[in-house]
Amino acid sequence: MPADDEILKLMEIVLTAEIFNTRPALDANDLTPECRVIFGVDGGVDVKRPVHVSEGMIRKELGITDACRKLQETPVVTCEEFGQRIRVTTLEPAARWFLRNGGLPIIEKNPALAYFFSGFESTRVSYEDVRMKNPPVEDTRAFLQSRIAKLLAADERLKGALDLVIISAPEEVEQDFEDLVCTPAQENTIRKVQVARTNREVLQRHRIHEVGKLLFVGPPGTGKTSLALALSRKLHLPLIEVRLSMITSQYLGETSKNIDRTFELAKNLAPCILFIDEFDFVAKSRVTDDHGAMKRAVNSLLKNIDQVSLVRHGVLLIGATNHPQLLDGAAWRRFDEVVEFGLPDREMRHAILRKISAGLTCTCDFSELAERTDGFSGADLRIMVKEALLSALMDRREEIGAADIECGIDVVKNRNAIRSQNWLA
Repeated sequence: MPADDEILKLMEIVLTAEIFNTRPALDANDLTPECRVIFGVDGGVDVKRPVHVSEGMIRKELGITDACRKLQETPVVTCEEFGQRIRVTTLEPAARWFLRNGGLPIIEKNPALAYFFSGFESTRVSYEDVRMKNPPVEDTRAFLQSRIAKLLAADERLKGALDLVIISAPEEVEQDFEDLVCTPAQENTIRKVQVARTNREVLQRHRIHEVGKLLFVGPPGTGKTSLALALSRKLHLPLIEVRLSMITSQYLGETSKNIDRTFELAKNLAPCILFIDEFDFVAKSRVTDDHGAMKRAVNSLLKNIDQVSLVRHGVLLIGATNHPQLLDGAAWRRFDEVVEFGLPDREMRHAILRKISAGLTCTCDFSELAERTDGFSGADLRIMVKEALLSALMDRREEIGAADIECGIDVVKNRNAIRSQNWLA
């Protein structure tokens, strides 16, 4: 008879500890995120062996009380020193017990277990596939915090840069690349970035350094920020987000220093993504501001862009602007790739509607809806579906109908009408 869920969970943790301790080839990325927390892995890739399992750890991290008592009827586990250490008595009998009692689905999600069970008593599981699907430790906030702490210990000047930016670990980013609908040109750009990262040594050898400086251009709501964030998860890179208006100090002489600190932080934190939103701020300052300090700050920004590289430094630079027409030649020349984000055509709107409505019950005709929403951005379509769902919920329904969709369309059109009004006239 299969063991209950709590006992199987306990056995997973204990087996993982034993296999990890006795297989030196395994590293932190062979541990599930849950196991890393239980074993006290503090964010580094190198894990100090041996790792231990205790009743206190189990109670604190899993909320399971009396772990030793619950494992009493399991002959392959022993509890030592009043629950201070829980371990398997002999690995192979414990592994057989785990298989017999329904452990295979757990093995298929745990790289350390998959490493041991691959081929064990004809178990069909691919260690490589399981490890690939396991969230890497480099994606975690703990790993990012550990790296930041080391940087600050080596150079306290970088502390000022942390107040100017928003840094996200890949695991913290909500946007998933698979949820986006990209144009062929956008997908091609992403493939080129992936190839460049994989072949940095080749590019360096041939002195090709101007790769990985992307300028995202297009109207609001077309996915510029969403794609930049999603790339953090897809490429397993932390993202440093900066809005140029945020680093403009009231003491203009500090603005250049703020820009320098931001780029220095990116280089030290590399590999990473440096995402500069509101890049048209540069153009506005160059054209309209006569203040010498501000002009020096803009020149400092352009100089720093020249001196950062995906190939040399591991920094993927992404600038985003809603107003590309404001950028002069000096700004354009800094980017090796300009990526257009236009309003979606009918086919893209249909695909976006399918993506954002996945999991919802909707009786609407997506083809007809894609035809009717000409001029809607991706953000507009998301607002429309959100408002349609709220309309249904207010009527105590979860199924979205035609009337709900009409409500959503009206909300979007009203928002756009208000935005286009000239309130200063």
